[in-house]
Amino acid sequence: MDPRDTPGYRLHRALSNLNSIDIEQLEGDDREQIERARAILEDASPLTGADRTAAETSQSRGGE
Repeated sequence: MDPRDTPGYRLHRALSNLNSIDIEQLEGDDREQIERARAILEDASPLTGADRTAAETSQSRGGE
């Protein structure tokens, strides 16, 4: 099986792509969507999810 077909690889690629976006050039709403997507992917990723605390997650989602 091709390692690029694994869910972990796809999560990593999606997160890498989001991290490569220069959010300073985006409008406020777009910037918030990128940050929200990053937080969701970081929580779901087995590599980064364990490093985040519940407080960081709550703050990144706007205290929901």
